Amino acid sequence: MKKSTVYTKSGDKGKTSLVGGTRVKKTHVRLGAYGTIDELNSFIGWLNCGVDDEETGLFLSFLQHKLFTVGSYLATETEQIPPKAASIISPEDIEKVEKEIDRIDHTLPRLNRFILPGGNEAAARAHICRTVSRRAERNVYRVAEEFPVADFVLIFLNRLSDYFFVLARYESNKTGKEIYWE
Repeated sequence: MKKSTVYTKSGDKGKTSLVGGTRVKKTHVRLGAYGTIDELNSFIGWLNCGVDDEETGLFLSFLQHKLFTVGSYLATETEQIPPKAASIISPEDIEKVEKEIDRIDHTLPRLNRFILPGGNEAAARAHICRTVSRRAERNVYRVAEEFPVADFVLIFLNRLSDYFFVLARYESNKTGKEIYWE
């Protein structure tokens, strides 16, 4: 039987390699950051399985592609290897997220009290994405304390929690099930 290439055994002692070859502990700040980006990307895929309109689905796919490049950017020793242009978030990418936030927010009733995560399945999934995106942003800021991180990456990540908040509200309001904290 042919041996799988999925396992390499090179990480069995708690270390792995960054793109560039440096071996680091699996508790390294970069791994925490790009691991959380990967987790967010997986939750977005799950969210996308629960939304029913094509425009939102396409936008979520756009976010997944961008987050994949952010993950690879964070896994790269950018202080040694200049990132490829495709790995860097552009001002246009940030503007695209902001326009989508504005498009959705325009359709929502004015928010005048706190809401609880939930309402329906798609909204609950969007709230999970919101909270994981906040953790991802915090983790990337930890990386930025030690290593160079492009400002646009940080801004992009900051916009994501806002996007998932309005998307959760949108999904809840489609079924009239937004839950308010009393």
